Amino acid sequence: MRRRLPILVGVVLWLTAAGCGEPAPRTDAELGLNAQQSRGRRVFERDCAACHSAYSSSGSKGPSLKHLFRKQFLPSGLPANDRFVAQTIIGGRNMMPPLGEAITQVELDDLMTYLRTL
Repeated sequence: MRRRLPILVGVVLWLTAAGCGEPAPRTDAELGLNAQQSRGRRVFERDCAACHSAYSSSGSKGPSLKHLFRKQFLPSGLPANDRFVAQTIIGGRNMMPPLGEAITQVELDDLMTYLRTL
């Protein structure tokens, strides 16, 4: 039994790590989101989630947006502030396509409010 214990512990750790990545989706209420942040989350899910993760430190195609506004700089090297985040969303950057006219000003405001919660 003593020989099997390290193997069993290793298998459990591996299975636990294999399940890690993007955390299981949580409800808006569990995340403590207000109405505007919830609307922004819907915009994020619709327009951003295919490439960016919100609650994981790894992204899929694009960089993770976890702690976006807590960082000094965006992956592009621009300051991580409202002006440059909104400019990147609207105009795109490098591999990121622009949302431009596909997003309304209200949706952009809601999305920005949600991104501040990450």
